[in-house]
Amino acid sequence: MDKQIAYWIEESEKDLPVAEILLEKGHYTWCLFVGHLVLEKILKAIYVKEHRKLAPRIHDLVKLAKSTKLELTDDQLLFLSEVSDFSMEGRYPDEKSQFAAKCNEEFADGYLKKIREMHCWLKQQVEK
Repeated sequence: MDKQIAYWIEESEKDLPVAEILLEKGHYTWCLFVGHLVLEKILKAIYVKEHRKLAPRIHDLVKLAKSTKLELTDDQLLFLSEVSDFSMEGRYPDEKSQFAAKCNEEFADGYLKKIREMHCWLKQQVEK
């Protein structure tokens, strides 16, 4: 299981600079889609560490977080819910066009900063 934990941590860390490059290049919806993956993967590391079994194949960040012993605030859960939406909005054509309309540089940059902060905090939780 230690290899699984390391895998999820490494994968989340690899995706973070990808999200930053996408932001720089103006690919805002993809930036936040990858930002979702960053948090999903670090949450899966926490899940594996706690449960000592493979992470579930789900993408809902709130469900993942609630399946762990993390003590999250209502604000953190709301944020995870919002970021979970980026996964759906980045995938499906109907939602993607609506998402793209509101997803400008300021919007993406603000969320990516919060994703970085949440990732840092979650990584600290894995290392405890």
